Amino acid sequence: MLENVRIILIGTSHPGNIGSAARAMKTMGLTNLVLVQPECEIDGKSVALSAGATDVLQNHKVCNSLDEAIADCGLVIGASARPRTLDWPMLDPREMGEKAVVEGQKYPVALVFGRENSGLTNDELQKCHFHVFIPANPDYSSLNLAMAVQTLSYEVRMAFLAAKAYPEQEQEYPLTEEIEGLFNHLEQTLTDTRFIVPAHPGLVMNKLRRFFNRARPEVKEIRMWRGILSSIQKSVLPAEKDPEK
Repeated sequence: MLENVRIILIGTSHPGNIGSAARAMKTMGLTNLVLVQPECEIDGKSVALSAGATDVLQNHKVCNSLDEAIADCGLVIGASARPRTLDWPMLDPREMGEKAVVEGQKYPVALVFGRENSGLTNDELQKCHFHVFIPANPDYSSLNLAMAVQTLSYEVRMAFLAAKAYPEQEQEYPLTEEIEGLFNHLEQTLTDTRFIVPAHPGLVMNKLRRFFNRARPEVKEIRMWRGILSSIQKSVLPAEKDPEK
């Protein structure tokens, strides 16, 4: 199951941090490392700081976007250290570990970490089903990237070791690629019905993302929504554009 847990680092700028993150992963039995648009390459410093986790470094994958990195994931959790404009479903590290282990029985699970100096962007966090916040000392909450990876990897391992206490997941949740298809379809439909004005879209889609992520619709429900949206589009499509007329 641990092979289904994917650690994703976005925009990492220091090769040593990649090596340290690989070390943190391997000590907890995680081996699936993905780099999204890294700003540095793995080098001798990465290898030195990995302290023997060179297999994790050698088997890493590089993606051009977060969408590409999480397309086949059924659960995406973003590490967030600061408040955002929109409240998002939140987990503490222990809840994150338990959820990752339960859902990791069915499909890949992604834990997403942002840049060393600025973390994840709002757009990137809105690609996540949940955010996880490490409740460090508020007077000195200075966690570097590898420390954050170590903390969350530890919680995943502890949940994995106690896995007999968790029932097997019965729900079938959609993979990220499928739910992104819903969001694209929803945005297009709301544009067709003029609920969204392209020149002034506002926060409509951000709020709808939050709504659906909080609800965690299952595969059958996602497909039902796609059918509903298709029927709406067909009913509002001007007759001259209707391919059947």
